Amino acid sequence: MKLPPLRAVQYFDVVARLNSFSKAAETLNVTQSAVSHQIRLLEDFLGESLFERQGRNLQLTPVGQRYYDDVSDPLQAIGRASHQVREGESGQLRLAVFSSLAVKWLMPQLADFRQKHPEIDLSLEMFADHPNLSDKLADCFIIDFEPGKNYQYDLLYHEYLYPVCSRKIWQQIKDKPLPEAMWDYPLLSVTSLMENDWGQWCKLGGFPLPNTVKIHAFSHMLLATEAARYEQGITLLNYYFMNEIDREQLVRIPMHEMPTGDSLYFVYKKHRARQPDIVKLGRWLQQISAQGESQPSSHDK
Repeated sequence: MKLPPLRAVQYFDVVARLNSFSKAAETLNVTQSAVSHQIRLLEDFLGESLFERQGRNLQLTPVGQRYYDDVSDPLQAIGRASHQVREGESGQLRLAVFSSLAVKWLMPQLADFRQKHPEIDLSLEMFADHPNLSDKLADCFIIDFEPGKNYQYDLLYHEYLYPVCSRKIWQQIKDKPLPEAMWDYPLLSVTSLMENDWGQWCKLGGFPLPNTVKIHAFSHMLLATEAARYEQGITLLNYYFMNEIDREQLVRIPMHEMPTGDSLYFVYKKHRARQPDIVKLGRWLQQISAQGESQPSSHDK
């Protein structure tokens, strides 16, 4: 079965619906001659006249009316299906994010988003490693790398680490010189974060890491956070991996921050950049990210 020229069918649908070549040209943002050309192509393909003029009036021929009745609904269905693939279903949005970031940072704040935007049904998809940026997984993503050319990305934050410990350990070191008092406790290192994290932190502060300090290694920041909560030592964390419970039980030691060189981005396809649901989610993520960066250092006096 040979299909007609689809652009010509689209132009025919608009002319028939508006009953005007000039209005169709304006709607399609083309010249009237371009519309006439497409209609002639379709009539040549079908071997039938689709319109007839009676003075200034334009009307469909009986064949044109039957053809319009047959093709109008399928064209609308194609448009709706294409829009859903490109834009996603209105009111429903899937956000893919690192599992640890979702649990520690995003989940505790989702109630705020749903209160501000009850019209959006936001669901979270979690991943542990670099995801495949595909509509099969999610409509938008929070990732730590810049995506390809077909994607738009908005910076959420640059990652900085600072030392934290349990309140019990803080009570024991707060009146002693820093960082020397820290060396009496194990340092909890995250091997997946950066190489020799504590050594680099000390170097940035302009002092050496003593060879006598005990270092306990963990594969993930979540594990180091739990170990610090259970008074097993001092670790390097960032604000976004600390939930309200962590901030109640852990104390930020008043020492310098260290940039990791990593950043987090809110990512979505370029052709969806103006989709209202994605715009609203992006603004909200920017807002809560800025709140995190503006948090003051917290430690007991």
